[in-house]
Amino acid sequence: YHLNGMAVWDLSVTVEDLGSDAPPVTLSVASDLHVGGVILKLVEKTQIKRDWSDHALWWEQKQRWLLRTAWTLEKYGIHADARLVFMPQHKPLKLCLPNGITLKLRACFSNPVFQTVMGICRMLSESFFLSFLCSFIPSFFHFFVSVFLSRPCLYNGMPAHFADSTQMEAIYKMLSVTQPPPAPEVIAKQYRPASVVDKAHIHGRWLDSSRCLMQQGIQENDRVWLRFKFYAFYDIEPKYDVVRLTQLYEQARWAILLEDIDCTEEEMMLFGALQYHISKVSQSEPQMLSSSAAMDDLESALQSLEVKMEGETSTASEMLVRQTEYLLPKRLTLKGYKQYWFKFQDTSISYFKSKEESIGEPIQQINLKGCEVAPDVNVTAQKFLIRLLIPAPEGMNEVYLRCENEQQYAQWMAACRLGSKGKTLADSSFQSEIQSIRSFLAMQKTSSSSHGNVPANDESINTHSLVSPRYHKKYKTKQLTPRILDAYQNVAQLSLTDALMRFLQIWQALPDFGLSYVVVRFKGSRKDEVMGIAPNRLIRIDLGVGDVVKTWRYNNMKQWNVNWDIRQVAIEFEGNVNIAFGCVTADCKIVHEFIGGYIFMSTRSREKSDTLNEELFHKLTGGHEAL
Repeated sequence: YHLNGMAVWDLSVTVEDLGSDAPPVTLSVASDLHVGGVILKLVEKTQIKRDWSDHALWWEQKQRWLLRTAWTLEKYGIHADARLVFMPQHKPLKLCLPNGITLKLRACFSNPVFQTVMGICRMLSESFFLSFLCSFIPSFFHFFVSVFLSRPCLYNGMPAHFADSTQMEAIYKMLSVTQPPPAPEVIAKQYRPASVVDKAHIHGRWLDSSRCLMQQGIQENDRVWLRFKFYAFYDIEPKYDVVRLTQLYEQARWAILLEDIDCTEEEMMLFGALQYHISKVSQSEPQMLSSSAAMDDLESALQSLEVKMEGETSTASEMLVRQTEYLLPKRLTLKGYKQYWFKFQDTSISYFKSKEESIGEPIQQINLKGCEVAPDVNVTAQKFLIRLLIPAPEGMNEVYLRCENEQQYAQWMAACRLGSKGKTLADSSFQSEIQSIRSFLAMQKTSSSSHGNVPANDESINTHSLVSPRYHKKYKTKQLTPRILDAYQNVAQLSLTDALMRFLQIWQALPDFGLSYVVVRFKGSRKDEVMGIAPNRLIRIDLGVGDVVKTWRYNNMKQWNVNWDIRQVAIEFEGNVNIAFGCVTADCKIVHEFIGGYIFMSTRSREKSDTLNEELFHKLTGGHEAL
């Protein structure tokens, strides 16, 4: 029949609250009926008295929520064959935190994942770039988003809303106190990526931040991982960010223990010593309070741990160092070094065949401004290398400088770091930078003498809980104990906050820090390669030998877009350099979101760090439009 000239037809709706065995509810509707009217009819027909405000209609075939209640069925394109489900928008979700604790909470399944994470972070009083990963396979995670909240009011050293009850205080303690070292068998059972391709498969599981949980196959009571996704950390103030700092440490610790990031044996012993110290101090310090009133960000917080010294004014520094014989854009072995005379002036390095020839034209001059500077050091083996990534039109050229000793390395590393920021040796921070580097090197030194506060043979240490499984096989516990205790001597005086900061500093200094991977196929190529996505650059890796083939920095990027029909990412860099590739182990939306997310992070300023420009984030990461 007809109603007001419109044909009336039957619409079947499954009401979740009636139970899985209940038949769908049939409604007589016309195409001009709005969604709100459908919901009203449903509520009247079920005769269940309850609060329905959180309920909404889900369209199964189209995988979308009908949230615009003023829209008519005709505008949505809904006909009699539509399968609709009436259910709550908030559902239980098992959330695995970086510290291994699983929380069961109610999350919004209808908002974009970005907003869902914001809601969860507000509950947890966080302010960090997080997202979810799906756990279809044990120990895998699913997605990441960023949230910026204003500084909370503190009561008894914790955000005020946690002081409402003893139960809330217990939750705060669970989130803010580091977990004890895991048993070796727990570490051994965890999934460990054996190759960069394995890592690419894991990183392909990030959820899309612009779509909701339901659209991505996440169901009620599913398990997802909440993890830091974008490795650009701002505005960490230990006084306010205890939860954030603790969870960041836990994620870094598990990355080390599960060999998700490579480090040297020397560094592993230092990581182990810091874990031992942090675990020990955590038992005596119930809450972490900042050792200084305010720390603008992680970098300045780490600098505040060092001894500040007045910088010496100097226009040039000359010393003899070793450098790769040829400037090749790939990683070279130590065999390829030849001795030259180097001169550092302003923000450039020049090198000559000898000191006598340094008054003439150099063999080459390297402008350090915009370069990437990274350490490659093994104190025990007396290996002191400075790794430079130098911007070039077609990518980045990689150069290694080899120094003779620790003192020379500290001076040149400090000079290179300042030069990369456009600063000269006359800058007041030069000496403090040298001191910071020396302090870092001192932590990696071993000593045969034992400090008075370090037990000579601490039987309570299960050293296999502090290092990754490869060292379980290589060394027995009694062999590891003296080495970890030796490294412990250099960190035993640190406060809990300072120890956590130091752990993160060393983690950030690792060569592969912040890299997310995806297997790609470049346009015109017949083989798979790996693209590494870092906070400031893209890296092309040859799967055959594992070498970095090219590096492209975001600040040289003119535009990028995605051809959603053929799922291909195209990027244009300065100098008429164009690349295009399809993604093998991930949807191209994940790559698009990583690039857009890091560019979004780079637009942040401290003045506006408490506000989130959600519109800009979605513009940069949402997809389907060229930037």
